[in-house]
Amino acid sequence: MKNRRYILLFALLLVGLTGCGYNTMQANEEAVKAAWGDVESAYQRRNDLIPNLVEVVKGYAKHEKETLQAVVEARAKVGSIQMSRSLLDDPKAFSQFQEAQGSLSSALSRLMVVVEQYPDLKANQNFLDLQHQLEGTENRINVARSRYNKTVETFNTSIRIFPNSITNSLLLHLKLKEPFKAEAGAEKAPKVQFP
Repeated sequence: MKNRRYILLFALLLVGLTGCGYNTMQANEEAVKAAWGDVESAYQRRNDLIPNLVEVVKGYAKHEKETLQAVVEARAKVGSIQMSRSLLDDPKAFSQFQEAQGSLSSALSRLMVVVEQYPDLKANQNFLDLQHQLEGTENRINVARSRYNKTVETFNTSIRIFPNSITNSLLLHLKLKEPFKAEAGAEKAPKVQFP
């Protein structure tokens, strides 16, 4: 009789644990980390391509030092921020990371405008190859950010819904993750001007 009580208690405990969301929350947090790894990889690819792009452009546009310097400085700023999973739990550091990446994107955009002024450079095969690589990388970054945001949404929802929220507050103490947000002014269309 006593053994039946223990078996029944164990069975109830087992059934209770399967509905508490513990494993789901753990799996969702791992998915966020994996998605973040994809974002880091895409940014690293861009970071690796920039020196080559700058060197090719330098050869053609020596007097455009200011624009090239802005790209180099923005890349250095991005490189000074340590990309790690700890960023995911620190909204301030995440915001600084996102701001540095935005500065780099802006500097690259200015560099592309400079390039438009040099027809010989646009015809250079090395430059064209690098430009295509950079465009592809920017697309990869956008896709990786979108996937990351979707994964963060799933994770954040999983730790906030009942009964997972109780399990989280009692056992896991997981915090909401920060999604990527649009840069300030992104809601306005860019102004294109031709000289």
